[in-house]
Amino acid sequence: MTETEITELSELIERESAFVESLVAEVHRVVVGQHELIERLMIGLLSGGHVLLEGVPGLAKTLTVSTLSRAISASFQRIQFTPDLLPADLLGTLVYNQQEADFFIKKGPIFANLILADEINRAPAKVQSALLEAMQERQVTIGETTFPLEEPFLVLATQNPVEQEGTYPLPEAQLDRFMLKVVVDYPTRDEELEIMRRMAAHGSVPEAQAVVEPKQILEARSVLADLYVDERVEGYIVDLVLATREPKRYRLADAEGLIAYGASPRASIYLNRAARAHAFLQRRAYVTPEDVRAVALDVLRHRVSVTYEAEAEEVTSEMLVRQVLDTVEVP
Repeated sequence: MTETEITELSELIERESAFVESLVAEVHRVVVGQHELIERLMIGLLSGGHVLLEGVPGLAKTLTVSTLSRAISASFQRIQFTPDLLPADLLGTLVYNQQEADFFIKKGPIFANLILADEINRAPAKVQSALLEAMQERQVTIGETTFPLEEPFLVLATQNPVEQEGTYPLPEAQLDRFMLKVVVDYPTRDEELEIMRRMAAHGSVPEAQAVVEPKQILEARSVLADLYVDERVEGYIVDLVLATREPKRYRLADAEGLIAYGASPRASIYLNRAARAHAFLQRRAYVTPEDVRAVALDVLRHRVSVTYEAEAEEVTSEMLVRQVLDTVEVP
């Protein structure tokens, strides 16, 4: 890519990313802190990748997602996953009309732009599978009719890492459908003070106003494919993924007996797309290794399965991914 082309692309990105600042500011008007969470949601939104949020209750996961949907002027559905939920409760079903002696289709809550699947690990496997099929295919079949889901379509699922009794953990194959797994942390001391003071003063959080149209998100997505990615950066992405499959080849001999399954090719695709979205948020026309490293942990942490030996030694997939990032040479 020539210098002129990069300059023109930079100007295009500057125009297409103009909405980002106002969108993030509107979300922060409601949500205190959680800067990394909001950035990861923006990356998912821009790259069309679904996001799994994990954190203890009370960390504003639901509030952040619902606030983002209001600020985008997009249709939003919050689905509380429970053990008695059925696939039809999610997707919709055929309903018999006695007056006309015929069936009609009643669409479920999946037909929205942003879906919040709250506590996804509380629902049985058949409901999880129904949701994840819609995520992958971007369409839903009810009876004999197939309906495409309207873009932008984004599933933001939450799960609680504590109180695991009565839950149905997502299998690795289904976890792989999520572009990012974001671990939501506690707020800082100053942020918690601000939260406490806001709630004491108002008793409730303010409502976000629509500042962005869905078409602006779709227009921004089309720009991501034009970002320049050097061959060395592409090679770095592939090396990070291969290091989870062949640790000995990348001087990670200690990790060889600890990784049961490495990341799939979907990891390379998502790491590339997420790095592009990260560069876009920084208003850059090219992707750097730092963009890759910024998103790598969230893309890879749920794609690396550990062995029983690793569990016995209390080694987690996150620790192994960090080891990969520390060892693989940065171009």
